[in-house]
Amino acid sequence: MSDKSKDKFFLESRGKLLTVKLGEQEYGVPIHEAREVVGMLNIDPVPRTPVFMKGVINLRGKIVPVIDLRLKFGLEEKTIGKETCIIVVDIQGKMTGIIVDQLIGVVTVDRENYEDAPRLGNNINAEFITGMVKLEKRVIIVLEIESALENKELIEIERNQ
Repeated sequence: MSDKSKDKFFLESRGKLLTVKLGEQEYGVPIHEAREVVGMLNIDPVPRTPVFMKGVINLRGKIVPVIDLRLKFGLEEKTIGKETCIIVVDIQGKMTGIIVDQLIGVVTVDRENYEDAPRLGNNINAEFITGMVKLEKRVIIVLEIESALENKELIEIERNQ
């Protein structure tokens, strides 16, 4: 993340991240992109969508697509547990739900604890990582949620609706 992007992150989110877990790894979503957290709801499947697209939910009269972040990241599918929830994010005015294993909470990040995403090599796709936060005994991977949720297949589905 360039200094300009870092400045934008701190300006828009005031250094706050909504943190969640997938497996043992903690991820952060800039707080200004998170709209709400809901428990697991009935998800209606949509035919002919990618495996990570679990379907849609009816959230107070609005149809919201739901993506399983574990599957999107290539992780093993996990049975829904009591702490599994849906984080509703707003990307350029479009609401999308992301299924996560557990909500951790909101943390405020100091600039000195925030680092650019490390360069992981040419063969590793890390475009959805915008930075990393070093806290006492943990590292939070900060998601570029728009890149993480972007998918040509889903864009094509939206166009055909």
